[in-house]
Amino acid sequence: MRSIWNGAISFGLVSIPIKLVNATENHSIHFRQIHLADGGRIRYRKVCELDEEEVQGGEIGKAYEDADGTMIPITDEDLAQLPLPTAKTIEIVAFVPADQIDPLQMDAAYYLSANGVPAAKPYTLLREALKRSNKVAVAKYALRGRERLGMLRVVDDVIAMHGLLWPDEIRAPEGVAPDGDVTVRDAELDLADALMDTLGEVDMDSLHDDYREAVEELIAAKASGETVRPAESGDTGGGKVIDLIAALENSVQAAKKSRGEAGDEGDGEMADVHPIKKTSGKPSASGKPSAQTTKKSSAAAKKSPSRSTPKSPGAKKSTSTTKKATAKKTTKTAAKKQTSSSGGSGAKKEASSRKRTSA
Repeated sequence: MRSIWNGAISFGLVSIPIKLVNATENHSIHFRQIHLADGGRIRYRKVCELDEEEVQGGEIGKAYEDADGTMIPITDEDLAQLPLPTAKTIEIVAFVPADQIDPLQMDAAYYLSANGVPAAKPYTLLREALKRSNKVAVAKYALRGRERLGMLRVVDDVIAMHGLLWPDEIRAPEGVAPDGDVTVRDAELDLADALMDTLGEVDMDSLHDDYREAVEELIAAKASGETVRPAESGDTGGGKVIDLIAALENSVQAAKKSRGEAGDEGDGEMADVHPIKKTSGKPSASGKPSAQTTKKSSAAAKKSPSRSTPKSPGAKKSTSTTKKATAKKTTKTAAKKQTSSSGGSGAKKEASSRKRTSA
């Protein structure tokens, strides 16, 4: 990697020659401005507003604009004469716990590389001291014409430096918090905790820029002359008043489903209840169900056997035995009725003949 700055780390009386290397890179897709009529590229030219002529880079200098619009020229020689002890030095001023650094101060990130063989030993000494202390180093350094604040920490086996904004460059969050008192219920907090637990952790290396990939696909399609279909815009629900509890519950279920926890998807859902339909058959005059109703009930019983109780050979035998016993009882009852009926009619005939004889 190409270094962007050469200097030294000042660690007390120890000086460590280093090279400054960019630790990050920008993968954003850049566009050019063109003239829509003919596709020609639009370029910006530096023009003096007094003579309206284009000016080359060698003819351009620096100036500070005063409040009344007066330009005060500042040359590179003027800046070079300023007392700037950190011009070529990263001067460590303190060692503090990492949690004392406000993330809002974080700026650009760099790797510090040992410059030459003699720098290897003091470089390793500083790296191991930072590891053992579990602290970070706060330092001052100069880059691109201004003094800056930095934080040194260990990343793997390398010392990295994060540029920091000065404390007075952090704006206070005045007027940003919601107006008025907002009450959050325990049930809402419990659901928020459940959603956080369900989402869990993520491998940062698995995250990628979906928008950049879509732009690359768009460019490739246009370059090959393909027709680009507009993407379907999803409803983000922005600006709508929502039921917070319902939204949290749905979020938890969606998170579980996306992570393959299908077994938990139905938790808390209500089962559908269907009313039982009554039969339309009317009872007979004797108070018993009519033959038509009995046939329908029997047919329904045959069509929908019980699901919870499986049929077994013993059950079939028991049913057959019961049917036979019922048939025998029915036959005996019918015989008794027939006997009593015939006996009663014979007695009546005998009594009638006796009355006629006596008369």
